This record gives sequence, C-alpha cells and structure tokens, in this order.
Amino acid sequence: MSTLTLVLFVGLLLVLVSGLVLAGLAYVTHRHPCMEKPLGVAIGGGSLLVALVVGLVAGVALTT
Repeated sequence: MSTLTLVLFVGLLLVLVSGLVLAGLAYVTHRHPCMEKPLGVAIGGGSLLVALVVGLVAGVALTT
C-alpha cells in the first residue's frame, strides 16, 4: 500500500466519521430545539475539522 493511498484512505474515513457526527448533531437539534445554539457551535467546529482534513489530504496528495 503506498503512502498516498493510505493518506487518502485515512482522510476519507475522517470525513465520513465527521459527517456522521454532524448528521447526529443536526438530528439532536431538530429533536430538541432548545439546544440549537450550543450545537451550532459544535457544528461549526465540526465543519472546520472537515475542511482542515480535506485541506491536509489535498496537500499531501499534491506533494506526493
């Protein structure tokens, strides 16, 4: 397994797990509207995490 394949695989897993977490947070927000503001911050942080992982994977893919 090459390094690029491994990095892309790990990046894909991180994006999928982060997406599942964000979907769970959206579900909780829908079921319990009083938690909208705290979960808004959590969703913002999760989105930032996904963007960071995608950027890192793209950077590694371009330099390899």
